[in-house]
Amino acid sequence: MLSIGIVGLPNVGKSTLFNALTRSKQADAQNYPFCTIEPNVGVVEVPDDRLAKLAAVSKSQKIIPTAIKFVDIAGLVKGASEGEGLGNKFLSHIREVDAIVQVVRAFSDSNVIHTLNRVDPKEDADIINLELILADMQTVKKRLENAKRDAKGKAGADAKKELETLEKVYNSLQVCKFASLQEYNEDELAIVKEMCLLTMKPLLYVVNVDEVQSPKVLKVLKVSDHAQIEISAKIEAELAELSVEEAKEYMKELGMEQSGLDKLIVASYKLLDLITFLTSGEPETRAWTIKRGTKAPDAAGVIHTDFVKGFVKADVCEWTDFVKYNGWAGIKESGKLRLEGKDYEVKDGDTVYFHIAN
Repeated sequence: MLSIGIVGLPNVGKSTLFNALTRSKQADAQNYPFCTIEPNVGVVEVPDDRLAKLAAVSKSQKIIPTAIKFVDIAGLVKGASEGEGLGNKFLSHIREVDAIVQVVRAFSDSNVIHTLNRVDPKEDADIINLELILADMQTVKKRLENAKRDAKGKAGADAKKELETLEKVYNSLQVCKFASLQEYNEDELAIVKEMCLLTMKPLLYVVNVDEVQSPKVLKVLKVSDHAQIEISAKIEAELAELSVEEAKEYMKELGMEQSGLDKLIVASYKLLDLITFLTSGEPETRAWTIKRGTKAPDAAGVIHTDFVKGFVKADVCEWTDFVKYNGWAGIKESGKLRLEGKDYEVKDGDTVYFHIAN
C-alpha cells in the first residue's frame, strides 16, 4: 500500500488536513507545537467511479478500491537534524514512507500561532528542506568516511565508483540541492538507494490556503520547482463533516471541481508515476495500483506473488468497453478483447483477466 508522510512546521495545518482526508478525529489538532508526537496513521480509499460501473455489469458481490496510507508526522523545527524538537525521531518516521507531502502555511489566522510569527510558505519550506538536507549530509558523510577507510585496503572499479558516487551526492547536498535532483546512472543509483536518503523521496508541496484562491494569488504562492497543489485544510475539515451529497453541494457553491483528497491523490499518483488497473467478476470488482510501465506478469504478481511465475497470458480491454459490451462475453463477441503476453505494459484503466498455470 502506498504510504504518504504529511510533514511541516508546527501549526501549519498538518493534523487538520490529516483529519479531513481520513474523515477522522484521531490527530490532535491543537494550537501548540508537538501536539502530534507519535505519528497518526489513516488508510483512505481512493475514489474511483469506474468500479461501480464495472461491478454493475459483473453483478459483483464486493467492490474493493485501492487505498493510500497517510501518516501525520510530528511538526519539525529548525535544528531537528541536530536533535531539536523531536529531532531524529521525526526524521526516522519520514524514512518509512514512500513519498513526502510537505504542508506549508499560507492561511492567515491570528488565533493560530506561527512558530516564526509570520506567514511565509517559502520560508516554511526552506527550513524543512534544510533539515532534510543536513540529516542526509550526516548519513552520506558517515558512509563516505567508511568508504574511504575501506578503499585503502582494496582497489578496483567498485570501490572507486562508490567513492565517486558518495562524493557526488555529498557535494550536491552541500549546496542545498536535493539528492533527487542529481542524475545517476544505474550503478550510482543502486549505491544511493542503499542509504534511504530523505532528499531522494518524491516530494509534493501542499500550500494550506485560506480558501479557493485566485490564479493571481496562487502565482505568488509558488514555493519551489517541486510539484505543488493548493488546499484549504479548513474547508476540507468542513466538507468532512458533511454527507456526500451535502459536500458536493457545498463544493459547487465554492466553485470547487475537486475535493482536497481527490486533488492530493491525483497529484500523488502523478508524483510516483502510478496507475490503476481493474479486475471484475462476480466475486468482486477491484482496483490495483502499479508503477507505470509494469509488465503483465508483474501486474499479476500484485494480486498474488505466485502469479508472476505462473503467468500465461492476459485478457485485456478498456474499462469503458467492458461496460459498453456488458462484460467479458460481450467483449469477446465485439472483437475488443486483446490477448496480451509477458511483454505487455499494463495501462491505466485496463480491465484484465490473468490466465495462470497451475
